[in-house]
Amino acid sequence: MEERTDNIFSFQELKVWQKAVQFAEKVIRTIDDLKAPRKHYRLIEQLESASTSVAMNIAEGKGRQSTKEFIQFLYIARGSLFETITLLILLEKIGWLETENMVELLKLAEEIAKMINTLIKSMR
Repeated sequence: MEERTDNIFSFQELKVWQKAVQFAEKVIRTIDDLKAPRKHYRLIEQLESASTSVAMNIAEGKGRQSTKEFIQFLYIARGSLFETITLLILLEKIGWLETENMVELLKLAEEIAKMINTLIKSMR
């Protein structure tokens, strides 16, 4: 199959979106390795949802008609990032997530938060 080189989805060009996709992928791969009893599946589902919501809200906001709407979706993306971090902290505290994985995820999350904040400031 031939690889597409044209890009009609401008959000894919945003470095922050690319990092958010990378972050969601890392979180999902981390979930696969969790030492968690399956009776807590709703926590796991919430973690998957929150982590993927970061990139999805950036993409959705970029597709909106106004800068004001895009900024609002960036705030939502940042909130989802914070929600993800809160869930990861909880999982680390109860021993389901290794500290080494947590450090890597926090570093990437911090980078994404800074990128979102910078993007918001640049549009005001």
